[in-house]
Amino acid sequence: MSPRIAVVGSNMVDLITYVTRMPGRGETIEAPRFEMGAGGKGANQGVAAARLGSDVLMVGKVGDDVFGQNTIANFRDAGIDARHVGVVPGASSGVAPIFVEPSGENSILIIKGANAHLRPADVDAATDDLLGCDLILLQLEVPLETVYYAIAFAARHGKQVLLNPAPATPDLDLAKLRDVTFLAPNRSELSLLTGLPTETAMAVETAARRLLDAGIATVIVTLGSDGLLLVTQAGIRHIPAVPVQPVDTTGAGDAFIGSFAHFYVRSHDVADALHWAVRYAAVSVTRRGTQKSYVDAAAFREFCSAIAGGMPPA
Repeated sequence: MSPRIAVVGSNMVDLITYVTRMPGRGETIEAPRFEMGAGGKGANQGVAAARLGSDVLMVGKVGDDVFGQNTIANFRDAGIDARHVGVVPGASSGVAPIFVEPSGENSILIIKGANAHLRPADVDAATDDLLGCDLILLQLEVPLETVYYAIAFAARHGKQVLLNPAPATPDLDLAKLRDVTFLAPNRSELSLLTGLPTETAMAVETAARRLLDAGIATVIVTLGSDGLLLVTQAGIRHIPAVPVQPVDTTGAGDAFIGSFAHFYVRSHDVADALHWAVRYAAVSVTRRGTQKSYVDAAAFREFCSAIAGGMPPA
């Protein structure tokens, strides 16, 4: 049986506007380009893993609108098992208006919609299929009670869990995260979770160690163009970013998480999986959009050979 990844999490419809600059309060300006696509942190991470060849299970909710049906169809087109993606009567699907500046940096709003209806009972309903998975991916675009329940579910059944605490909230109870295998915040999320500054490399290390002190075994801090830090009780390892010219950074963090999951469940070598995930995130920012910026295994191997050096495992 091939390695299998489960995503218990969100999906969104991305409404992407490319702007020359962000408008001021009360100001109206013209934007040169708009696109719509499939998104949501959970769905993005699952699609990235599936594009690379992973067997992916999705547990989530969509609205009873055209966006919801399109989302389910998108999962199927990506080869994702969507049997546990339910339709919520009377609810809208989640949407994410995204504004992308010429530098490639983005600002995002999210409206959870049907994602707010994902409950612990939905985790239980997927028990048999979740028990066949090697790693469960979680994010924070669904109710916290469901995230906590999924972590406890995984602990009871001996399953590994990666929590991407995004969008971060100071309400997150670190005591309930002790059973996660990996906690993967970015710099700003790390600051919000710990209440500590993260502007410098030393500050990031101090904040990450605070999470270790809270009982979390492995912390992966993504730092954008500065790469990432892998922080465990055994020490700290810096993995540098791959320099590229960014076009659109939307979804790069999800590309990283999904590709890390893909490589990790195959090798169980954390450092090696992070090495390739940094490269997969890099190629995603050279392309516009979210899921459509996620390349398949063949295109990723071409990128690594031509730009980043080396070849990822098949």
